[in-house]
Amino acid sequence: MCGIAGFIGAGDRAVLERMAARIVHRGPDDDGSLIVSDERVHFGFRRLAILDIEGGRQPMTTADGALTVVFNGQIYNFRELREELTKLGARFITDHSDTEVLLHGWRRWGEDLPNHLNGMWAFALYDRVQHRVFFSRDRFGKKPLFWYHRDDTFVFASELTALREHPAVPTALSRRALQKYFAYGYVPAPLTFFDGVQKLPAGHNLSLELRDHTVRIARYWEYQPEPFEEPPANAEQRWSEELAARLDRAVARRLIADVPVGCFLSGGIDSSMVAALALRQAGIGRLKTFSIGFEEATFDETHYARLVAKHIGANHQVETLSIQRALDLLPQIAARWDEPIADSSLLPTFLLCQHARRQVTVALGGDGADELFAGYDPFRALRYARAYSKCIPRPVHRAIELVAARLPVSHRYMSFDFRLKRTLRGLDFPSNLWLPVWMAPLAPSELDELFNAPLNPEDVFSEAIDAWEGCASNDPIERTIAFYIRLYLQDDILVKVDRASMLNSLEVRAPFLDSDLVEFVRHLPADMKLRGSTTKYLLRKVAAPLLPAEILTRSKQGFAVPIGQWFAEGTLKPNPAAGINVAFWDRLSCEHAAHQRDHRMALQALLAISPLGASLTARVN
Repeated sequence: MCGIAGFIGAGDRAVLERMAARIVHRGPDDDGSLIVSDERVHFGFRRLAILDIEGGRQPMTTADGALTVVFNGQIYNFRELREELTKLGARFITDHSDTEVLLHGWRRWGEDLPNHLNGMWAFALYDRVQHRVFFSRDRFGKKPLFWYHRDDTFVFASELTALREHPAVPTALSRRALQKYFAYGYVPAPLTFFDGVQKLPAGHNLSLELRDHTVRIARYWEYQPEPFEEPPANAEQRWSEELAARLDRAVARRLIADVPVGCFLSGGIDSSMVAALALRQAGIGRLKTFSIGFEEATFDETHYARLVAKHIGANHQVETLSIQRALDLLPQIAARWDEPIADSSLLPTFLLCQHARRQVTVALGGDGADELFAGYDPFRALRYARAYSKCIPRPVHRAIELVAARLPVSHRYMSFDFRLKRTLRGLDFPSNLWLPVWMAPLAPSELDELFNAPLNPEDVFSEAIDAWEGCASNDPIERTIAFYIRLYLQDDILVKVDRASMLNSLEVRAPFLDSDLVEFVRHLPADMKLRGSTTKYLLRKVAAPLLPAEILTRSKQGFAVPIGQWFAEGTLKPNPAAGINVAFWDRLSCEHAAHQRDHRMALQALLAISPLGASLTARVN
């Protein structure tokens, strides 16, 4: 796990060094650079040494000097690929580096290389013979890649802060990105907060031709459901066995490291399964698990985490996040977060990574399971929402909304009034907008007020509509999965985990995003994911022999913090001056403090973006 940065075109070594210095937290163990003057190629690298400590240094170049790569990530099927490429004539110099696989793989497969990889990555590969630089990002976007191109200068980096060290990169904020940020709670790829600066989307390659500086972007993979045409006899049992086998292999691949490995353990099904399988591979008592607790009881899951740890025989350790600890952490995180997201769980995620890093360098987590197996509450809400929208006339719906608005505000975890009001808000719109409006920090009418202009919801939520309507299936469950994978997973969940882990120099691995596992899951019919009101149906069957019954039957709980209560009490105070339309934010803060309305998500969005406050006021207002 590392950080990469560089440019092709105008600039010198001092610029490259400043860029690399910005991402030292991503790679505190080593650094390296490559400068090729005649083609003005500059590669910078920071390394967190995980595999082949001695032989895996970067930038890595082939023996003949024709190819050089800088690579952030991990290729989990590197052993199989090394064996295959060796049989095809490749001669490896390193002992067991996964980085070298990229060089020999490019020589053999060219732009088809990413389709052979099972892992997480963002890499830049310089081909001196073809006079081009090839960039790629993994299927789900676990590893980030920002870039900027104008005329004969191309700049890239793992983080925006590193990218902006290059003098050619613009600093003007994007109004469109800002609108989408307050609509989604994150900026969807390929947009970033800065005009002209882009994120390479997940599952995409980018090729830069050095002769004329043309850029070509191509998608090499996207998640699409493709149910089995002819289910086998005793399908549910057969599929359970196959899922169990593939998940077991996925966990085993992610235990390979030359440094200590542990597991996150929340006490939910996903992380508990990963930890149980990892323990089976490592042996009882030989794996450390980590969790975070909260003083507010409705947000605390440590009872379940301890129950699982005792059941599987893990060496479990818990740390508690208090309001004071949160206040102490916020300035550090805000100053270093790089790309704001309005997700309050970044606080406990950061603390969890900090906690784990004291004892391990790699941690396994359960990310991806909720998206792939329909684990979130909106999956169940869809069925009721569809029936409601068909049966309830619009005037009656308006009346119900008025009644619901009078319900007292509660700041407990996923309280009834919070869920009801959110659901009714989404039902004001067509079905392809339900999900984004349910999850939005600000309702469309509030966005209009914030920006002092009417905004078209179909434009603001265009990515969500594309995900919904671009799904190969008409099944609402599969379309919802497509939405979560293409947007929420890529631009919120994985961003949060990447930043929180890398700020603590910790590598986090996600077995549920294993390519072989996902390829199987996308062929499963929707009722294997959500059956009636049972989420993760098939996954629960696989988990049954591994986990206590109490874990299998407990309600879904996200990794949330009581931030609504903290805002209401005034313990957390977002700065309205950090955003546009100060009067608007003052009103929301007052309504929230008076328990008239629940604006926790909007206030969190404002709080997260506060480090950009001066620029927002000056450039966007």
